[in-house]
Amino acid sequence: MDYSNEPPHSELLNIQGNKPFNAEPPASALVEFNLTPEDLVYCRNHGPVREFEEDTYPFSVKGGVNQELNMTVKQLKSSFPKVEVVAALQCAGNRRKEMGAIKPVHGVAWADGVIANCKWGGVRLRDVLNHAGVLAGYSQLCFSSYATLCQDDEYYGASVPLERAMSVEDDVILAYEMNDESLTADHGGPLRIVVPGYLGARWVKWVDTITVSHEESPNFYQQRDYKILPPNVETKDAAKPLWSKYPSMTSLPLNSVIGSVTPTSETSIYIKGYAMPGSSANVTGIEVTIDDGNTWHEAKITYQQGKWSWTLWEVEVEGVRERGIVYSRARDATGHVQDRDGTWNLRGVAFNAWGVGKW
Repeated sequence: MDYSNEPPHSELLNIQGNKPFNAEPPASALVEFNLTPEDLVYCRNHGPVREFEEDTYPFSVKGGVNQELNMTVKQLKSSFPKVEVVAALQCAGNRRKEMGAIKPVHGVAWADGVIANCKWGGVRLRDVLNHAGVLAGYSQLCFSSYATLCQDDEYYGASVPLERAMSVEDDVILAYEMNDESLTADHGGPLRIVVPGYLGARWVKWVDTITVSHEESPNFYQQRDYKILPPNVETKDAAKPLWSKYPSMTSLPLNSVIGSVTPTSETSIYIKGYAMPGSSANVTGIEVTIDDGNTWHEAKITYQQGKWSWTLWEVEVEGVRERGIVYSRARDATGHVQDRDGTWNLRGVAFNAWGVGKW
């Protein structure tokens, strides 16, 4: 693959790989902003990053529709009303490095910065599909990007249930803006899918084709990647016959991360972090402990916007006698509390053990 023509990337990211370019910011920087600035939004790629012009970039809707649509991104923007949604984009491999410390895993050794909370602007996917006229009996919506090369398939593809995209409550959009600016190439510009509440692998960048289908996308990244296999599956060879037997991931679990721990006196520390909801309900609280769970201190939620954003929190803990480890755990509106230990899996995805920090 040719990586020679990529646009400049942010210099504020920690590079995890150059070909393809994969990089993340430190969590300590992330938790300083409600909306993640462009330069701190992580980059996850499976091939070269390419720049395209929205005036000519082609986009189509086909498959189980009354009328196939073919237009440019510029035409898409002028044909449908603009909407905005604040939603957190999170890679399934966030915190993979921590899981890999338990036992080796396969994938980029991400720390805890593969997440971004942004305001996305675009058109409702539901509006586009209604314009095309979805036929009865179809259940899946397949997203494809043929615009760039890919490591493991001829194109990048993913899918979500059709009912998710058609829901009036789920805010699935075709995004051409991020934080009130045109979507850049690093983040899928000129057009990407935004599926609030789903892992980033389904938010297809540089999307150019949507197919209304009876089946999930046949693409590698839907069928043979981003799946949670049982802990006893420890090698790629052992995994081969099992990929088709396990469902493709959608949502990620309830989680919290400690972004920074700052001493404020000889006996006190100030802790800041973020939390993410699971599939059932939003985050309603975060607690931290400096004595391995014997005593918990309630944190203050400082930011949360709507049902799709992350939750930022902070807390000062006094009575600290010596340096050590601080843990965090989140709870949601159903009363579910973040697990102490994450479950190991071969791909190192969905790690959600208590957040951990040191001072």
